[in-house]
Amino acid sequence: MIDGQRFLLGGADGAGVYQLAAMGNRHGLVTGATGTGKTITLQVLAESFSRMGVPVFAADIKGDLAGIVAPGNPHPKIEERLARMPAEGFAFEGNPTVFWDVFGVSGHPLRTSVSEMGPLLLSTLMELNETQAGIMFACFRIADEQGLLLLDLKDLRAMLSFMAENAAELRGTFGNISPASVGAIQRQILVLEEQGGDVFVGEPALALADLMHTDFSGRGVISLLDAAGLMARSPKIYATFLLWLLSELFEQLPEVGNPERPSLVFFFDEAHLLFDNAPKALIDKIEQVVRLIRSKGVGVYFVTQSPADIPDEVLGQLGLKIQHALRAYTPREQKTVRSVAESFRANPAFDTAAAITELGTGEALVSVLDDKGRPGVVERVLVRPPQSRIGPLTESERAQILGRSPLKGRYDAMVDRESAFELLQARARTMADQARDLAESAAREKEEAARGGTFDWLTGTSRRQGLGEAMVKSAARTIGTQLGRQILRGVLGSIFGGRK
Repeated sequence: MIDGQRFLLGGADGAGVYQLAAMGNRHGLVTGATGTGKTITLQVLAESFSRMGVPVFAADIKGDLAGIVAPGNPHPKIEERLARMPAEGFAFEGNPTVFWDVFGVSGHPLRTSVSEMGPLLLSTLMELNETQAGIMFACFRIADEQGLLLLDLKDLRAMLSFMAENAAELRGTFGNISPASVGAIQRQILVLEEQGGDVFVGEPALALADLMHTDFSGRGVISLLDAAGLMARSPKIYATFLLWLLSELFEQLPEVGNPERPSLVFFFDEAHLLFDNAPKALIDKIEQVVRLIRSKGVGVYFVTQSPADIPDEVLGQLGLKIQHALRAYTPREQKTVRSVAESFRANPAFDTAAAITELGTGEALVSVLDDKGRPGVVERVLVRPPQSRIGPLTESERAQILGRSPLKGRYDAMVDRESAFELLQARARTMADQARDLAESAAREKEEAARGGTFDWLTGTSRRQGLGEAMVKSAARTIGTQLGRQILRGVLGSIFGGRK
């Protein structure tokens, strides 16, 4: 089934359809209506790449993909399906798997920092308008210039407060920073925290190397994100995190050209969440990453209900296409079916558009790339059964796997090192201390003046006035009055013999 160069996807009537390992980084698409077998297809792809020594990252949306770690169980339907395809060497086996969970409940915690997320992803995640997004970009620039690290959400909140308090000084360089816009962003941060952002954004951040391991037998380790709880609380965080991860892979991995097999395969389940209401700047970024990450040896596989969920700019970059059944009850759905059928290279043996609506569960239309990277004729096949378990794990099974994980203890405890929040607080304390010292000095001066004393600014001390000094100052004050001036003229007239 797997010979190091290719693996079996499925077949019918004794013939098989194979995915070439060298085409694994040309990306792919798995689509179909709910209940048509997309999750099983994802499981087959993930375990097949793992057996070829390729690390895999996938999200477990419903919790039923976790069985990939355990051997499958014999079943008459599995035997029946295997009899219709070339399935020599099929054996029930589990796969090396590491479990992850943003909330740290059913897997190792997954985190990233504010700085690593960047202003574009954060603005999209918090659904900021154009003006607010501009302030977010300015926030990152000012933090860089001030040497302030943005690691968690309290750093971001402190930085925004600093900008609001110093808006007049910053206006010349960064434009108007209105309190209303800053306040709106602060409220969105509160919403993000309620959705789990305070757990997701922080340190220690995920190290990409921990997603790219092989086990002692040379099989690729499958990193499985338990996304059930995350999807229930915030689908937006789920989509944004996976896009951040994809961007980090693109930026950090070296160029490898066209390897014999991928360095990593990345499955993006519920991919429509990534593109729903996404700004054009973000879609352009996704299209760029998908187009260029192939040369980094990373294969990206989108899993969603319909190809219409994926923008054409991204859809054109996907090599492997696995289409499960679609429903076509409305004119719009019928139009989608015709559009999907036209995207395949036609097979004269059947009507592609009709077949899309007739496919049974676990059956699919498949188009693979040949060794030259050209799309093959579409084939109607039964997807092969997975060799691992179909369905979820028990809590005790998951606990055992977590207990012997090689990453145990590395990400469990959250770290809060000195960053923007602490540094800005220290600055505020210093300024408050200086203001208090000035106020105390002014108060002492006033008190001494009231007692007839003076304050020595050089020594910071006060001293009592002597009798002569007091008389001179009293005389000076008297001279300043009208009566004093009259007395002075009379004295001077007497001395110099003034005329009568």
